Amino acid sequence: MIVGSTPPDVVTQAIVWHSEADTRAFAQQLAAHPALRHAFIELHGELGAGKTTLVRHLLHALGVHGRIKSPTYTLLEGYRTAMATPAWHLDLYRIADPGELEWLGLDALEDRAAVILVEWAERGIGALPAADMELHLDYADHGRKALLRACSACGSDILGQLDVPALQA
Repeated sequence: MIVGSTPPDVVTQAIVWHSEADTRAFAQQLAAHPALRHAFIELHGELGAGKTTLVRHLLHALGVHGRIKSPTYTLLEGYRTAMATPAWHLDLYRIADPGELEWLGLDALEDRAAVILVEWAERGIGALPAADMELHLDYADHGRKALLRACSACGSDILGQLDVPALQA
């Protein structure tokens, strides 16, 4: 579904997750797309909007076993998916200046054969690679609202093939 007046090459979808099961189902569908294994995804939203919950479901759907912890204090957590693809989960909430990211050793983020998931990416502007997709999460009556936006050909490919219900008015 194309929303608003975005350029024709930009895929944007808006959906509502009424339950955590809906979030899990979306994550499983997203994980099934082969292009995700080399995608950079930014997650935006207020505290408690569901960013980390979505990442946990997505990493589990990619075959990561065990506990998936929030990197709020460590800033960066690395995982191996079932396909042996690296997955990086960053939470930049505590970053005050993008320059602080230099000491994290973000060279791994340049590896396009990895899934990169970044919460609070707006705090790392200029220090992060360009995103393939943005997911903007917000509270909605009885659930969460997600605005999904493709920012590259990879992101357009992924979002263009998702089978998600349109946002309910």
